[in-house]
Amino acid sequence: MKLVLKLIAGIILGILIGLVAPDFITRILITIKVIFGSFISFVIPFIILFFIASGVAGLGKKSGRLVGMTVGTAYVSTVVAGLLAFFVAVTIIPMISTANESVAEGTALEPFLSIEIAPLMGVVTALVTAFVFGIGISKAESMTLKKVVDEGKDIIDLVIAKIIIPLLPIYIGAIFAELAAEGTVFETLKVFGVVLLLAIVTHWVWLLIQYVVAGSISKKNPFVLLKNMLPAYFTAIGTMSSAATIPVTLRSVKNNGVKENIANFGVPLSATIHLSGSVITIVTCTVAVMMLSTDMGIPTIGQMLPVIFMLGIIMIAAPGVPGGAIMAALGILTSMLGFSEAAIGLMIALYMAQDSFGTATNVTGDGAINLIIDKYSSDK
Repeated sequence: MKLVLKLIAGIILGILIGLVAPDFITRILITIKVIFGSFISFVIPFIILFFIASGVAGLGKKSGRLVGMTVGTAYVSTVVAGLLAFFVAVTIIPMISTANESVAEGTALEPFLSIEIAPLMGVVTALVTAFVFGIGISKAESMTLKKVVDEGKDIIDLVIAKIIIPLLPIYIGAIFAELAAEGTVFETLKVFGVVLLLAIVTHWVWLLIQYVVAGSISKKNPFVLLKNMLPAYFTAIGTMSSAATIPVTLRSVKNNGVKENIANFGVPLSATIHLSGSVITIVTCTVAVMMLSTDMGIPTIGQMLPVIFMLGIIMIAAPGVPGGAIMAALGILTSMLGFSEAAIGLMIALYMAQDSFGTATNVTGDGAINLIIDKYSSDK
């Protein structure tokens, strides 16, 4: 929660600087924004490469049938959650504003210098390479390459935790300073508030759907199941990390009657691959940011369907730190939807403002996934 407070402080300070500070101060912030944004773009392919390769290589050591059931169920859950979020967002968000306001980089103020840090590979190249090496490492049982991708994952995890996340408040503050200088910040904030509320309500609706389905399959009361998962939900709000909440999630899942061997296997795996709450937020915020951009507009189902399918895969690469899911998703937004640097900054700000609720939805949804797998495995 400290990060959220820092982000809010960064937004407020950025707006004040953009409104009242001399232009050269705003230009300093814009310069920081441009350089830091370029660094984020450079890191994204490495997030996808090392996290997916490490995750896929690790799965090869586990029970194939249980892995297949869990991964398949989690992927379907994530995709359906994304579709729900899209239809809710395109219905509600256009009612917020009658006119689009641009969030693209303005021409009034320019950075003092611009340094382009070109990524070493594209997002799709990183994704394909990750799966090729991940599957290859698993099949060949190459411990040397497994160590390489695991250590690469650890290094990128440190970059995110020690560099990107601590500097995000400054980056977001710079985005809002630029918006304030351009005169579009208040329209943006108006949309922000509604979008955050909409994302959280959609989380709750999705959790209810998940547990009605899981309760029907397991022949248990869905409301009792949800009540037993509340400790995990509220713990995740505080930790903002699915991984850090695993001990509480594990206890809650076992309280719902899931067999110990299924829970011990399924909960840690689901915490890595099942991020339906994060996808709900990403899709909702994507629709909002595209609506605010005059060069994009409201996305169609044809545009968003491939994005949602890809997000389900990319979430495997989401680092287990606050904001990890949006870091992993940025490559998809830039390569498939053409998000600009300013649009990416708004996505990060929107996502981080509710990251705790998205994480809580992820871990609570893991309980439903494990109930389904427990019932299905018992019938075999």
